[in-house]
Parts: sequence; structure tokens; C-alpha cells
Amino acid sequence: MLEALIEPLQYGFMQRSLVVAILVGLLCAVVGSYLMVQRLALLGDAISHSVLPGLAIAFLVGANIFVGAFIAGVISTLLIAWIRTRSPIKEDAAMGIVFSAFFALGITLITTIQKQNKIDLNHFLFGNILGVTFDDVRDTAIIATIVLIIVFLLYKELLFYTFDPLGAQAAGLPVNQLNFGLMLLIALTIVASMKAVGVILVLSLLITPGATAYLLVTRLHQVMILGAAIGIVSSISGMYLSYFFNLPSGPAIVLVVSGLFALAFLFSPNYGVFMRWRQVKTKQLSNE
Repeated sequence: MLEALIEPLQYGFMQRSLVVAILVGLLCAVVGSYLMVQRLALLGDAISHSVLPGLAIAFLVGANIFVGAFIAGVISTLLIAWIRTRSPIKEDAAMGIVFSAFFALGITLITTIQKQNKIDLNHFLFGNILGVTFDDVRDTAIIATIVLIIVFLLYKELLFYTFDPLGAQAAGLPVNQLNFGLMLLIALTIVASMKAVGVILVLSLLITPGATAYLLVTRLHQVMILGAAIGIVSSISGMYLSYFFNLPSGPAIVLVVSGLFALAFLFSPNYGVFMRWRQVKTKQLSNE
């Protein structure tokens, strides 16, 4: 068993991949906890799909794809807010409009680039963590550090805004700035996760670890800590499965974290389906 765990670490690409996997698992769980509590999973999906044109354009002009993706994510966020505030259209509809338009544009650009250059850019969609370079590790570490520091410094404000937006506004907190700042953190998290799982699967890492933790603990900081542990374990386990069974790395990570959620959903002490069924049966027997 020990030899099996050590074997992949002999290779530089696996060392880099595991570092990125740990960073992404931690980062997605922490930021995704706010999304889950606010019931804004669609927002994460919208931003993750909206970064695709930025990726393609940055690749086309030879710029840093992280920068291109972040700019596209910010533009999509601004467009969603603009449509919501300047029209009677609700936020969820605005998200659907923007993310579908940006995603369609991104797919069109990627298809055009692939035809002209005879290259495969599908790793933008599904991730290619085994192909990360040292520069990718550096960029991911920088983004993760920035996001985690901001979350730490604004934890109380974001906590208040997350659970009681009206109360936060009445208390004088800049709720609009907090909302936009949270969207920027989501965009940065998605950009950092692109190499690991791609823009299509990143929503799973954003939502599922926090959702799993939410079934097991109650407080937000506990959800973040346990969710981060689940995200890291899932990322590392997915990497090892990818290595030993020749599976695509991004889907392998997502399958592991989804499996852990299924276990929590079924066996959680407070919310588990089987545990509730057992409690009902026990109550019925005691009544008899």
C-alpha cells in the first residue's frame, strides 16, 4: 500500500498535479460554502461557463489564459448585475441568458481555433491536471492565497451578508460591494480550478464538498473546514485513480467527491435517508 502511494510521487508531473489538486480542493470548498448557503449554485455555473471566451481569446493572442478567463468572468458578472438592475428580469434568468451566450461564444471560438491550428483545446472544458506546468502551479498558488486571505479578512462581513442580506444592509455594510466581491472571488476560484477539472466540471468542486459537509455539521466555519478536507481528499483520491486506472483526471475527482456526498446523503446522523428511516421504524416499534 505504501509503495502504491509513493510510486506516483516519483514523477514531476504527478507532484505538480497533486499540489494543484490540494489547492483547488481547498479553495473550491471554502468559496463554494457561500454559494451553497446563499442558494446561488446557478451563479457558479454561470461564471464557470462564462470564462470560456476569455480562455479562447487569451490563447489566440498568446496572453495568459488565467488573465483572459478572469476578465471574461468579471464581464459576465457585470452583465448579470446590469441586466438585473436595469430590467424587470430576475437574477436567475439573467444568469441563464449571460452564461449560455458566453458559453456559445467560447465553444465557437475554440472550434474555430482548433480547425485553424490543428490542436485540441478540450482540456479547457474537462481539465487536464496531469499536464500542469510549474507556471500553472505558481499561478494557482497565487490565486488561492489571495482568495483565502480575502475570505479570512472579510469572514464576519461575508457571514452576516450571506445569512441576512437585509440585516447587513440595515447595519450599514456595503452589501452591493460585498456581493460583487463574492462574485469576483468565485471567478478567481473558477480560474484557479480550470486546469484541474475544466469549466464544465468545476461547479461540482464548488458545491459538492460544502453540501456534503452541510449534511454533517451546522456552522459555516465548520462547513468550510470539513468541506475543505473533503475537497482535498477527493482531489488527491481522484488523482490516484486517474494514475492507476488511466482515467480522465477531472471526471475522476468529481466522481470521488460525488460518491462522498452520496454516503453523507444516505448515512448522515441528522439528515441521512437511512438514518431517518431507521428512526421512524424505531419510533413505530416503540409505539407498538
